[in-house]
Amino acid sequence: MRMGVLDIGSNTGHLLVVDAFRGGPPVPAHSYKEPLRLAEHLDADQAMTEEGVARLVKYVVEARGEAEDKGCTTILAFATSAVRDAVNADDVITRVNEASGLDLQVLSGEDEARVTFLAVRRWFGWSAGRLGVFDIGGGSLEIAAGADEVPDVARSTALGAGRLTREWLDAGRTQAELRLHVRSTIADAAGAVLRGGPFDRAVATSKTFRSLARICGAPSSSEGQYVRRVLRKQDLSSLVKELATMSTDAVAELPGVSPDRAHQIRAGAIVAEATMDLFDLGELEICPWAMREGVLLEYLDGL
Repeated sequence: MRMGVLDIGSNTGHLLVVDAFRGGPPVPAHSYKEPLRLAEHLDADQAMTEEGVARLVKYVVEARGEAEDKGCTTILAFATSAVRDAVNADDVITRVNEASGLDLQVLSGEDEARVTFLAVRRWFGWSAGRLGVFDIGGGSLEIAAGADEVPDVARSTALGAGRLTREWLDAGRTQAELRLHVRSTIADAAGAVLRGGPFDRAVATSKTFRSLARICGAPSSSEGQYVRRVLRKQDLSSLVKELATMSTDAVAELPGVSPDRAHQIRAGAIVAEATMDLFDLGELEICPWAMREGVLLEYLDGL
């Protein structure tokens, strides 16, 4: 069947249209995305502003039209950190659903980690053994680990690249202060993850990690999704030092960095380096599948 998966993230709204069936990989057919930057539309009380809601409603209505134009019979719509964190989330969801006719659902942080883990497991298969999976989003960092399709542990922390940029770097805090905050937060979560034993394979997914790997020399997307891509800690540590002295415009010129995300790459790199240090990982393998694919696979499993 042809399906649409609509992901409302903290940075971007992304509709992925796929041809999907049980027992095989979903095949991308069309993509429609827009930089919504919803996390920047939360006011001092953590309510989503009228402008933010209007941008979201407009995009979701347009995304539904795109999906229908491409022949989708089913649209799975979900929102993550920015909507989840908004104190008026229920009102936001109601307005989106009434305007679009969709059933936009909010995923918890743990569910984000769980469905992302499922996608990574299906991509690498059982031979990968015990997986450690890391995903830096705009609002949160998800961590999951396990040897099955359901992780033994799934954690979500408020260490998204966009959130940290807005609340720390743009607010005048130093990089040293941010580094300590990030490392202490990850350290608090690491014990539960490592208690199950070491990873046989450590994997990173989603846009921030893909961009960092590309900057550090990983093959470009034009070389296909089956090319092995890794992010090495040694390369990342050098990059963190370089980013501290670079302007946003200069960062946007780096390979793999989109202009709408350039401002938050420095914070993302700090989180990625801390993750690799605290979990003692020399490298992370980049997985092209992430949360959208996980949501889709879980839906197909239930048919």
